Amino acid sequence: MRIPRQQIVHAVTTQPSFEVLDRPFQVPLVHRLRFTHDVFGADRPVLADVLEPSGAGPARVQFWIDANVAAAQADWRAKLDDFCAAYDGRIQQAGDPQIVPGGEEIKNDVQGLERMLKVFHAADLDRRSYVVVVGGGAVLDAVGFAAAIAHRGLRLVRLPTSTLGQADSGMGVKNGVNLFQQKNWLGCFAAPWAVINDARLLRTLSGRDFACGFSEAVKVALLKDPQLFDDVCALADRIRQRDMSAALPVIRRAALLHLAHITEGGDPFEMLEARPLDFGHWSAHKLESMSGFRLRHGEAVAVGVAVDTVYSSLVHGLPNHDADRVLDCLQRLGLSLYCSSLQDVETLFRGLEEFRQHLGGQLTLTMLRGVGQPLEVHKVDAARMRQAIRCVLASARGGSAEAS
Repeated sequence: MRIPRQQIVHAVTTQPSFEVLDRPFQVPLVHRLRFTHDVFGADRPVLADVLEPSGAGPARVQFWIDANVAAAQADWRAKLDDFCAAYDGRIQQAGDPQIVPGGEEIKNDVQGLERMLKVFHAADLDRRSYVVVVGGGAVLDAVGFAAAIAHRGLRLVRLPTSTLGQADSGMGVKNGVNLFQQKNWLGCFAAPWAVINDARLLRTLSGRDFACGFSEAVKVALLKDPQLFDDVCALADRIRQRDMSAALPVIRRAALLHLAHITEGGDPFEMLEARPLDFGHWSAHKLESMSGFRLRHGEAVAVGVAVDTVYSSLVHGLPNHDADRVLDCLQRLGLSLYCSSLQDVETLFRGLEEFRQHLGGQLTLTMLRGVGQPLEVHKVDAARMRQAIRCVLASARGGSAEAS
């Protein structure tokens, strides 16, 4: 049958001028986590095994060392040379090992990124080369960010040297530096090639830094594992005394909980509004910048967890007994709950908007209705939050988390 011309014209002109094609896809990633006791000694095959050769040639490796670690271990250079010599022909150092400032200093110097990239370029690193970074969480973040943006991604192997890095941040897929007086404003998501948690590397830590990682262990236990929280409470005094038979199992369990969240939680790159593992972090990040970063991240997390725990007891039904246990546990671990910046509540509350902007969308915070029972909330009762802050300040047992 012949179609009238006017009908043909109508049919053509009403067809859309564009196409919509949504094709979901997944990127296969492997998170390689290893636990060792002497990674540059008896356990060095563990590190060697994750450094795969590039084709017919050796694995090209560049080492980056936290200055604090280098200062505490006079023989670090000999250990690296011995390691590479033991695998001569299979592993090749790409240039000299690099020393970088430890602590938040490295994340506050955005120009340091250019230096890292220049070193990568001078050594002709490529996507099958390895950057092995040995250091605390801040060094892992900054060097990891540089590795992630060079050639759109070098292979990063993390060797965390802090309890915080081994229990929490070393497991993550986040890399970044601070900018505009905001934590991690500049950064990216990139999974590490491998993470090796080595017990011997923790020996370099001061007592203050040793305690820091356990604030994150308390946090993840409160969110995901009531039995772990009970165990940390029972072991807190021994952990503070650096009894490794008590500390190492807690670090391992916290690391595995973080790993499971990343690999099984369904949102490793934080595309959703909620960040459940950031319980207590809206204030922690702001307190760090308010203190001029004299406050360690783990110390700020301890204060932030304490504040949101008390707030949860005031607003969301967390039993008062459990809130008291959290504050007692944190302090017995050696973490101070006093921070002078807590008294500047107006400035602190700006952290809520900064936290929202970092996530995008509406404000979404994680609170607790019980241990192991997190809930998402989208607003904060300012009067109750002020009350929670006053309670934390009143409960602090002396000493400042900002002490140098």
